[in-house]
Amino acid sequence: MDRTSPIPLTRQAELLGIGRSSLYSKPAPTSFEHQALLQAIDEIYTSSPTFGTRRISAILTRDYSIHAGRDAVRSAMQILGLCAVYPKKKTSIPNRAHERYPYLLRGVHAERPNHIWGTDITYIRLEQGFCYLCAMLDWYSRKVLAWQLSDTMETTLCIRTLEAALTIATPEIHNSDQGSQFTSSEYLHILKSAPATIRISMDGRGRCMDNIFTERLWRTVKYEDVYLKGYQTINEARSGLTSFFDSYNNRRPHQSLAYKTPNEMYSSLN
Repeated sequence: MDRTSPIPLTRQAELLGIGRSSLYSKPAPTSFEHQALLQAIDEIYTSSPTFGTRRISAILTRDYSIHAGRDAVRSAMQILGLCAVYPKKKTSIPNRAHERYPYLLRGVHAERPNHIWGTDITYIRLEQGFCYLCAMLDWYSRKVLAWQLSDTMETTLCIRTLEAALTIATPEIHNSDQGSQFTSSEYLHILKSAPATIRISMDGRGRCMDNIFTERLWRTVKYEDVYLKGYQTINEARSGLTSFFDSYNNRRPHQSLAYKTPNEMYSSLN
């Protein structure tokens, strides 16, 4: 839901097919046991995003001594916004109120800075809950151009990230998934209103390789920072991730970049 949109919340709920009363409900506090389940699933999924509920349930029992059936795992993954990535049939009905675009990057490789930007959202666990991270990544250099944290997955999180990135440069191609945040009229309006033409690309449903660079970024962020730090609050996470992304862009050499940093690669042809 986007509470800043001129579209009434009641109409937004109708378009999304959810009950109007759910707009005003407050989430119940997360129990220690449920929080442990969410954190364990996050670790398993980050390591192996192709695993479905059956395998994750088995690994929870074997490695974490957490006994959770497939229904419990499925519900937890829905809370985290996770879905096993593998080619599968189209199982969800798209929101007809949102505009979608074809995937433009099949067989295309990033050849220069600002050729292709990719964006996505991931879950960041906290001591007593979780928040969401959105980032904009330059595919050529792997530079994180902008990022934002929020305690919700509302469209404003992605809009703030996009607006921050566009203060640096303008991409030739912008790629995202077909999530409601990226297909919203507010988000697309910013892309269409950029001073230079931006071609809009969206991942095909069920395609696990369409946004692979951003998926690799999430794995790096979690294994090299989030899991090690164990952030207590969103403000603590914001402070820690500020330091991490500064190091990631400016000091961390990447093997795929011939051991240059993302900033070195980004500046090389600019």
